[in-house]
Amino acid sequence: MIFAAGLGTRLKPLTDSMPKALVKIGGEPLLWHVVMKLKAAGYERIVVNVHHFAQQIVDYLQLNDNFGIDIRISDETSGLLETGGGIRKALPLFDANSPVLIHNVDILSNLDLSELTQVEQAPDALLVVSRRQTKRYLLFDEETILDGWTNIESGEVKSPYKGLDPSAMRQLAFSGIHVIWPRVFPLLESMPERFGIIDFYLKYCHQCAFLGYEKKDLQLMDVGKLETLDQAEKFFKQI
Repeated sequence: MIFAAGLGTRLKPLTDSMPKALVKIGGEPLLWHVVMKLKAAGYERIVVNVHHFAQQIVDYLQLNDNFGIDIRISDETSGLLETGGGIRKALPLFDANSPVLIHNVDILSNLDLSELTQVEQAPDALLVVSRRQTKRYLLFDEETILDGWTNIESGEVKSPYKGLDPSAMRQLAFSGIHVIWPRVFPLLESMPERFGIIDFYLKYCHQCAFLGYEKKDLQLMDVGKLETLDQAEKFFKQI
């Protein structure tokens, strides 16, 4: 599933007339980059959620014959559902027996997406993480199992484990790329209509195995801000 429904407010004024998914890097829209990466990794069905200038995305995919694969639209034009709500709405479009890879449309990386579902013992979810500077970190134990979240500027901690000490945990930054296995889909029904997927992970991390996947040579860039577009062009050529 590609998250392409966001308003792209950090990319204004470009997103005053187009969705973030169609902003170009290296001569092609961000959506193209993610679709091609998924296709090259062997993914056969892609769900794209849409909201902001939704029809432009639909038209773009149709114009390109869905790039020769099964691409389905999850329509959120009536209201944004955030990352977790977006996944839950799209459940009927997934294969109920297969893990689902979730990928933000504005993420460029050198990650081989085919390796994410080939783990020896499948967890309930696999979150791609890395060691990079940010304000917000996911907190993992020694076995890289998710236990909580922290904002290092405010000192806020979220975890079902009371008294969790962030300094005693592995602090890793989330990439916006993760895989969810079907056995946790029923738990999504317990959440409100609109919710962030990280809130879901934090609510159930005490009873589910949400595993961090730290790739040592990961090169990743969030192309969500206007000032990063020039950097993104260089980054794209580099990877």
